[in-house]
Amino acid sequence: MSSNPALAARRILPALALALGLAPPAFADTSIDFSLDWKFEGPAAPFLMAEEKGYFDEEGLDVSIDTGSGSVEPINRVASGVYDMGFGDINSVIKFNDQNPETPIKSIYIVYNKPPFAIVGRKSLGVAAPKDMEGKTLGAPAPDGAYAQWPIFVEANGIDEDTVTIENVGFPVREPMLAAGEVDAITGFSFSSFINLKANGVPVDDITVLLMADHGVDLYGNTIIVSPTFAEENPEAVKGFLRALNKAIKDAAADPEAAVEYVLEANAILDKETELERLRMALDQNVVTDEVKANGLGEVDADRLSNAIDQIGLTFTFANKPTAEEAFDPSFLPTEEERAIE
Repeated sequence: MSSNPALAARRILPALALALGLAPPAFADTSIDFSLDWKFEGPAAPFLMAEEKGYFDEEGLDVSIDTGSGSVEPINRVASGVYDMGFGDINSVIKFNDQNPETPIKSIYIVYNKPPFAIVGRKSLGVAAPKDMEGKTLGAPAPDGAYAQWPIFVEANGIDEDTVTIENVGFPVREPMLAAGEVDAITGFSFSSFINLKANGVPVDDITVLLMADHGVDLYGNTIIVSPTFAEENPEAVKGFLRALNKAIKDAAADPEAAVEYVLEANAILDKETELERLRMALDQNVVTDEVKANGLGEVDADRLSNAIDQIGLTFTFANKPTAEEAFDPSFLPTEEERAIE
């Protein structure tokens, strides 16, 4: 639940007033409880910028941003009604909606046009290409968004999956285990696992990052999600949120060094150079891609999303396979001009 006491009051006071037969208090701004997918690290910079630079305020929004513990968690938080909006994996949203048609979640703005899902290994342990995974041990946290795409990666690269040993590991020990040689490779987000391995003493020239998107996995990554009820009741607030975030993403892309300062303010124990590198990797590899430069931030290509849904079908049995139009709602997006980026 939100850690913002003022926001909690906004939610409780109207109900209390009604219970006492009083007129509910009036608030000028629309409050939005928002869940990130992970900690306050480099890639969170645009969200924190939008808040601290007043972009949300300009849209008449009072946004509370909470951290998460994985790209699936925000989906459950929004579905439960505890959070209004979030930042989660669109592929997991598609599967969630198929399993829970009575509580569907809307995907409305793609942030990670190219997902950071990766197999990260070490050359010294014999992992330099996808087929090298045969006969190796893969360390993978069960709820990891990257691990969820492993069957697609296997199919796309003709890997004999029966020869690969999967070891269920926790997020905190994933990179240390690879650094110690206890596993040959791990699943993870490229910009996190690469930097964490360096921090664990693994030489850069020994690290192999196999970005799944470069090896046949045609998926999109994290998207802004919203509760359909909240979107229906507050469409202008949702559009305003996206305009503010869109503006902040463009600011971060133009000046990552300035953007990372907002992350350091939110999490003072972080190292600036580490988080700046993490942010730059996310922007360059996942956010401002060639497709985004051509079509603008936030949008999807319908044909590519259709192919992605087909690939999801390799890991998941659909009850009612959605179309691209059903999987993504572009109606809240900023204008094409606002979303343009070089």
